[in-house]
Amino acid sequence: MKTLWPETFLDDERLGRPSRRAATAALEAHLSVLKGEPLKLSLAEALKEAEGLGGQERRFAALAVRELSRHQRLLDLAARTLGHAPSKIGLLEDQALVRYVLWRRLFCGAPWSRIGPEVKLPGPIRPRTIKDDLLARVVETPLSEPAVPEAGAERLATRYSFPNWLVQRLAQLHPDAVLEPILAALDEEPSLHFRVRPTGTRDEVLARLVEEGVAAAPVDVALDAVRITDSSHRVFETKVMREGRLQVQDVGSQLIAEACRPLTGSLAGCTVADVCAGAGGKTLALADAVGRSGRVLAGDRSRRRLAQARERARELSLRHVSFPHPLTLENADVVLVDAPCSGTGSLAREPDQKWKLSAKAVEEFHTTQLELLVELAPQVKPGALMVYATCSLLPEENDDVVRDFLARVPGFQVEPLGPVYGAERAAVLCDGPFLRALPSRVPGGGFFAARLRKNPPAG
Repeated sequence: MKTLWPETFLDDERLGRPSRRAATAALEAHLSVLKGEPLKLSLAEALKEAEGLGGQERRFAALAVRELSRHQRLLDLAARTLGHAPSKIGLLEDQALVRYVLWRRLFCGAPWSRIGPEVKLPGPIRPRTIKDDLLARVVETPLSEPAVPEAGAERLATRYSFPNWLVQRLAQLHPDAVLEPILAALDEEPSLHFRVRPTGTRDEVLARLVEEGVAAAPVDVALDAVRITDSSHRVFETKVMREGRLQVQDVGSQLIAEACRPLTGSLAGCTVADVCAGAGGKTLALADAVGRSGRVLAGDRSRRRLAQARERARELSLRHVSFPHPLTLENADVVLVDAPCSGTGSLAREPDQKWKLSAKAVEEFHTTQLELLVELAPQVKPGALMVYATCSLLPEENDDVVRDFLARVPGFQVEPLGPVYGAERAAVLCDGPFLRALPSRVPGGGFFAARLRKNPPAG
């Protein structure tokens, strides 16, 4: 790593269309994030307020607000290097403006002649004390290399904009040669991934996408995953999409659903309980896997997210998916526990979360996850499989939870996941008996899964 500053820029096609109105929406959303609101909600509200934005402007605003959180630490370092440290800028609105113009300069390669119209007074946000000439200097003044360590966790944390504590923790697990690609992957805007329905029809769907002018490619580590390789979002207008043959889903989520399969054969005809179903992404994948002769039972503590899952199942006419309350596990052959977690494996998609996490929060997640497994264990029928999964990169939420669970609850055995994926994919995906999908090896984020088999009845 010769320099901390980016050496390549976002391409215009992926960027969308910058404009003053798009910049306003991005900055309003970023300010809301800085005040503690979730990024997704902040963006949705800002775009709702910004009436009349075109599709390309909306894309720019959405990307910009994610990028401002994603690169926040490095952008603030650039501001300090130029003599405009955030601590010296009183208004939060002005801090956001400086951060925005530095992002356009450093990550988009834009000159002041392009950035200026997006931020010049009297817009795009109020209140504001920074004049246009100061912002112009922020863009045009040469940027020297700052005084930071030449190597090690702090330099990596600075370059890829992560909190020191998190990178230091990951550095205990991975050497720099492994750690840097992980951070780099989490520091990028993720590609759009889909799961092909029904299982085993990927080649056909890819051919149809080509016919409709959408560039896509298979993702080798997941059987039904495809990656959209252009940024036009035309895929959502295709016949394939309208027919329900594609579902937006991270590759890691697809691998977790696959972790529920028997070691031999398929899930067809089985009953699967999705305990932490959320908005139903894995519920739908499991419904396709069990088929019409099987059954999926879905539950979640969030009524709002479960309502989304119910609507998605209804749109696809998946009548073998039900949402009983309370959710009982006594008849389930497989119980999927996609537990609440820190989301450290999903920071590319939710970059605001890295500034809200703490080591203490990770400890609290460990306690919650362990208690959830201990609570569910007696309800799992003998001989059934319980799959524990997270989108975390930290052993405190993964291996350590499995270890502590086995120590507290007798009668469960770890079942290796390698045979589920096969030798070739397992070499990339598995670490011992567990799925450990690292962002540098698996597109779309980092995920963990463990198979816990409850001992069958004696005799």
